[in-house]
This record gives sequence, C-alpha cells and structure tokens, in this order.
Amino acid sequence: MPSFQSFSGRLAAVLLGVLVGCGFATDACGESPRFGFDVMAVLSKAGCNAGACHGNQNGKGGFKLSLRGQDPAADYETITHGQFARRIDRFDPDQSLILLKPTTQLAHEGGLRFPRDSAEYRILREWIAAGTPPDDASVWRVIKLNVEPAAAILTEPAHRQLLRVSADCANGSGAARTVDVTELAVYEPLGGPATVNAAGVVEMTDFGESTILVRFLDRQATVRLAHLPFRPEFEFSAPTPVNYIDDLNFAKLRALQMNPSPLSEDSEFVRRAYLDVIGLLPTAAEAQAFVADPGRNKRANLIDALLARPEFADFWALKWSDLLRIEERTLDEKGVQAFHEWIRASLADGKPLDQFVQEMLVARGSTYDNPPTNYWRAQRDPITRAETAAEVFLGVRLLCAKCHNHPFDRWSQADYYNWASFFTRLDYKVIENKRRDKNDSHEFDGEQLVQTVDHGEIENPHTGAAGVPAFLGAAAPLAKVPADRLTALAPWLTSKQNAFFARAQANRIWFHLLGRGIVEPIDDFRASNPPSNPELLDALARDFAAHGFDLRQLIRTIMLSRTYQLASTPNYSNRRDEANFSHALARRLTAEQLLDAVNQVLGTSSAFSGYPPGTRAEQIAGVKRARDKGPSLGDQFLKSFGRPPRLVSCECERTNVTTLSQAFQLLSGPLVNQQIQAADNRLGKWLAAERPLPEIIDELYWSALARPPSAAETAALVDHIAAAADRRAALEDAVWSILNAKEFLLQH
Repeated sequence: MPSFQSFSGRLAAVLLGVLVGCGFATDACGESPRFGFDVMAVLSKAGCNAGACHGNQNGKGGFKLSLRGQDPAADYETITHGQFARRIDRFDPDQSLILLKPTTQLAHEGGLRFPRDSAEYRILREWIAAGTPPDDASVWRVIKLNVEPAAAILTEPAHRQLLRVSADCANGSGAARTVDVTELAVYEPLGGPATVNAAGVVEMTDFGESTILVRFLDRQATVRLAHLPFRPEFEFSAPTPVNYIDDLNFAKLRALQMNPSPLSEDSEFVRRAYLDVIGLLPTAAEAQAFVADPGRNKRANLIDALLARPEFADFWALKWSDLLRIEERTLDEKGVQAFHEWIRASLADGKPLDQFVQEMLVARGSTYDNPPTNYWRAQRDPITRAETAAEVFLGVRLLCAKCHNHPFDRWSQADYYNWASFFTRLDYKVIENKRRDKNDSHEFDGEQLVQTVDHGEIENPHTGAAGVPAFLGAAAPLAKVPADRLTALAPWLTSKQNAFFARAQANRIWFHLLGRGIVEPIDDFRASNPPSNPELLDALARDFAAHGFDLRQLIRTIMLSRTYQLASTPNYSNRRDEANFSHALARRLTAEQLLDAVNQVLGTSSAFSGYPPGTRAEQIAGVKRARDKGPSLGDQFLKSFGRPPRLVSCECERTNVTTLSQAFQLLSGPLVNQQIQAADNRLGKWLAAERPLPEIIDELYWSALARPPSAAETAALVDHIAAAADRRAALEDAVWSILNAKEFLLQH
C-alpha cells in the first residue's frame, strides 16, 4: 500500500540526539525563543495548559492558562503581568516559579514536568532572560504539521517506530520555513495496542492497528501504525476485483497480510441484500428462485430489482427519519406525516441527495403545506441548528468548540460561532398550539410558519463579538452576506467541491451496507479519528459526487463489489479484524427489521398505536407522544430493541446493545408468543392444509433463513413434531427455536 512505510532505521541516530534542520535542539535559526511559538509549545508539551492542570476552566493553584493554548495573547498577559507576574524573575531567571515548580525544585502538585537539562527548561529560561519579549509580526505561525511516517507497518520482531515531526511556518513578514518540532510535539495514542513516549517513539505492545495523534500548538496530525506477526509463508488470495472498491480495499488487506474471506454463498447473499436494501427478508419463493438461478449476473440483477421496489423508499426513509427527528411531541401528528411522506417520496423519485438537503435548508412557510420546513421545527435555536447541520450533513461534531478550541480537531471557538451565525435569523410563527402538557414548552400541536427575519446575531463569549458567517474550513468569512443567510449556505454545503458533504454521506451509506463506517463513528470526522482506508473513502466520495449524489447508484456500486459480497466466516488471517472489511460483519437486525421478520415468517402483523392494521414496522412515520394512549405490544418491542426516541440528530441514538429485556421479549415475551400462537398464522394454515412435515420444515427454513434445512435438521424436527400429542404445539416449539437462533437474529 503506497501510504505505508516500513520500520525506520533512523531510530538509533535520533536517540543519540542527532537532529537536523532549523529546530529546537539547535541554534541554527539564530533567534531567541518567542512566546507564541516556542514558549507556548513548551506549555503544551509539559501539559501545563491541559484540562487537568492550569488549562482547567478554574485553573490550578490560582494560576489559569487557556485550554491547550487556544489564546496565546491572554496567556502572555497572565504570565507576565498582574498578580501572576511573580512567577517570572527577569533578574534571576532560574529563580522563576515557572521554572522551579515544573522541575520540582519547589513543591508542585503536578509533579515533575521537565528536568533542568531539558529543551523545555532552556527555552523558558532564555525567554525570561531576554526580558519576556512579546510577539510581533516576526513570530512564526504554523501553517501545516507534517509527520513522518504518516503510516507504517511493523512486522515482528520490529515493534518500535520513531516519529519525526516538522512544521511548515510563516510570519507576518512573508518569510517561510520548515522547523523540526519532534522534541516539543505532543503525542497521544488514540486506541489500539500502542504506547508512545515524549520523544515520539511508538511501541506496539500487540498485533493490530493503532492511531497516534500528534499535536503542536494549534495543529494536529495523525499516524496510522500496524503491527503484524511474522508470516513468511503468507500468500495473498482474494476474489477477482470488479471495481475500484475492491482494488483499494484488497490493496490494504494485502499490505496487512490479511486474506479476505471467500465470497458468500447465494443463500447468505440473498438474505443480506434484501435486509440491506429493503429491510425485509426474502420470501421462501424469492430465496429459492435466486439460489436456483444459474445466471452469471443474477446478483447484479437482484440488486437492481431491489432498488426498484417501493420498500426501498420505506426502509431508507426510516433511516433519515431517525436523523431528522421525526417525532410527534415537537412536530405533531400532521407534521410527522407530512415530513415523512416528503422524505419517502423524495427517495422513491430518486431525488439527488444534494437537492434533498438543500430543499430542507431553504424551506420556509407552513409546516403543513411545505413539508421540509418541519426540519427546522425540531431545531429551535441557532446552536442546535448549527451543531445538527454540521454533524448530519458534514460529519463534523462541533460541540467541543462551543466553549473552547476543539481539543481533538481543527475547529476554533471562532469557527464555531461564525458557523452558527448562518442559523440565527430564523423565527417561528405559531398559528396554534393545542399542547396537552402546559408545563412542557417543547410540545407543539398545531401549524407553524418558519420564516426569515432581519435581526439576530450570536455572540462569541470569548471575544464578545458577534459571529460573522463563514463556511467551515474557509480562510475568511463571507464577503457578502445575503438577507437569508441559509440561501448562501445551502449550495456550498452540498456542492461537489465540498469534500465534507460527499465524504460524510458516502461514509454513512457504506455504514448502512457494511455495518461499520470507514470513519467510525460515522458522524465524527476529525483529525484524531482518521479513516481506516482514506483512499477508499475519497474514491467513494468522488464517485458519489460525479454521479450527482445518486443514492441508488452508490448503493449499487458498493453491493456489486466483492468486498460487500464476502462471506461472514473469517479465516486464520482476518479473524481479529473488524475495521478493514476483510469479511462481512455479523450484526443484529435492527428493531424494525426483527419485528417485520418475525411477522414475515409467521404470516402475521403487529399493531402500532395510531397506525392502521397491516402497517409494517419500517413504515411507521414517527415516534408517538409519550402522553398518548399506551404503547402497543409492537411499540414496546421496538423500544426494547433499540428504536430511538428521536430526541437528537445522531446515529448513536439507535442502539444495538443487547439487554435482558430483549432476551425476555424473544424467549417468553407476549408479542412473539402471541404471533406464534395466532390461530390464523402460517402454522395454522400449513396444518389445516395437511402439508407433509418435511415440506413445512423446508418452507420454514427458507422463510426465516433463506436456506434449506440440512437432512439432520429436517429429521430432528420431523421426529419431534410427529411424536408429539399436540402437533400444533410441537410445530410452535420448532418455530420458536428458529426465531431465537443466532442465524435468524443476525445479519451475516
């Protein structure tokens, strides 16, 4: 894989102190330390401005610095002026408290932060001895942080990797230079079997992949490392690639000495495809027809057929309804129906995703007459609107930057409030509100008008100034701000040139098909959470944008890939892999999929409060008000299995965590037992028709598992049912056992 490098042989040289370039360990630059560059780097390296130390909102020991150095000007004033100036001794620098305490020459609650013979001590001392000069236009600002290697694979016995860090810098005079900052960069492991010391030497403690975050001043970079066992006998073997997805995914697997699993069997593929595209199981007849089809293109034909079915819009509308918070407490019953029908119709008509999002962002008017305005009805204030739009549409979690510069990403507090200023000038005209709980100001029942107003700003609490509309990542705010600021935001947010949008939405689609995002969590794109395969994610985003953000096109491309079609059974080389798509991940059916599957197998339907008989779980438009008529058995089942209440716009609200309640629902719960025992269900019809037991067992397996039973399975069930005094009860036992089997409960 081109981006990976082998273990660096420079480790010994660097450990001996051989540093090159214009850096902290030399005087090659001929300059005295500067506060905004050198001193601030020391404060970060020593952890002085960390949240657990003086960067805490209340400081420590009466001494407070800005968190992770977000405000160098304020920190300079704190250290050199006022009551804290006593920490500096310009006449005898070595007696400065700022040097005595971190070296533990005086008692220091934070312990030893650096020794007297360190670069940190030297920099601070020289700056104090120079008279603590303030910064001017000549101070260097970091433009870009570079780490070598950016990625590497270590094969045993190699297990250490030295990181070299350099900063591309510029100053107000127009000069530029590159500085070796390895000595004063901050290193933080972000997971995986790795540790890293203050010198940037990573040690892999086990086999696997790890990510290291490297920080210097306000810049961050990440390093991806993999540690592999020595496998001289390894030979790469994979299905023949069919598109760029396979090329890029298999290239990484080859580099990791990991063979993908073989292709899934037809019975496994047909069940997976139905569940992923339309959320339903194939019928016994559909599964049998697919498996028996000898055609070479039958998988591609099946994908096309599923994408054309009306259930596709039902299922994918359910996913967007979760994100867009379609629930009745805020939207009311009529708003829920209108918004859900608009989403479903948009998907059924093949509306491009960029157009779909733009129509919501610029929607104004009645929440009844113009359904996409209901998007704003659930986002009642600028902060919620700003954070939701960034997370759902761009995959960026901005929350941390609300109070201070983001500690794990590039976003500053100014970025946050400039972005939020796009969302300030919306207001609501409540035509009526027939809410039942007079103490609940968030409950609405009645029509509203969403409208643009000509006033409203949001203030940056750090500067006291109003935010100025600026796109995320833009170098400067908008030169001309229209009266309706969202009309400027919408086309930028969804443009083909906006890598945020294309990457975030491609990653979300990949997650829904593969069970895991290339970036995971899928709505948390940041420097400290890199993609598992950056090249693959970039290629998916380019493809999605090039095809006009056509949802079906990208789904089809992914599902045609051998990567999607791999079996779920791992092999010796990939059995520990969960992040590199070397085999299909077995995952539990969602709440709606599971309930609909139970009803499909049994030929029954469940009742849902407020919905007509025959409604499938995936067709439910919204979450009912908590104060409405008590939930039905179907509603209770969905809640137990993780259906979200839709109170936040995050995929994380839907949970697949297993609970004891779920076990009881399946083993002895009223809904499953009621459906199994229903007199007119499929079991009753089979017995009434006096169908042979082997034939009944065969159809049961095809309906639930999309495969035929083995001879042993058929014989065991036939013997059990034939020997029973009550054949109906025995058949119910057989169905109950299948509905509780992992093979039924999991998508694999």
